[in-house]
Amino acid sequence: MANRTTNELLTPKEVLRRYTRGPKAGVFTDGSCDGNPGPGGWGVVWVEDDRVVKEKSGTDPSTTNNRMELAALIAAYKMLPEDSRVTVYSDSQLCVKTVNEWAAGWEERGWRRKSGPIANLESVRELYALSNDHTGVTLEWIKAHDGSRWNEYADALASAYLRD
Repeated sequence: MANRTTNELLTPKEVLRRYTRGPKAGVFTDGSCDGNPGPGGWGVVWVEDDRVVKEKSGTDPSTTNNRMELAALIAAYKMLPEDSRVTVYSDSQLCVKTVNEWAAGWEERGWRRKSGPIANLESVRELYALSNDHTGVTLEWIKAHDGSRWNEYADALASAYLRD
């Protein structure tokens, strides 16, 4: 989540009224943190034909943005049956590259990076295992805050703790 004031934060209903662009199907995830570390939240919305199938969100009183992004992706994969054929979207390039590019090598090296320890290792391992169990699921990066309806919706779920 970009640094924004609470009066700039939209509710999910406001997002649906304001935005129409972007993919109309998939699972959209986002993580948020007020300070880094600080209180945070995550959100996931599963959409088919531009309609919500399922959504979920959560909070943590003391966390980091990366942990919330990982928590959102873990919740997304757990939401899906293993035989799903769907795209999961994240606006975290770090998380997408972790799963799609780096984790296989880290696993081969005993969960070590050449340059040092892996941050949030338990979450990374869980997410990577879930991605391997869901072979029909594609994980893709989506640009944050560009007006994509369902990515904005996931952001609104993730940042709900700032409005409450």
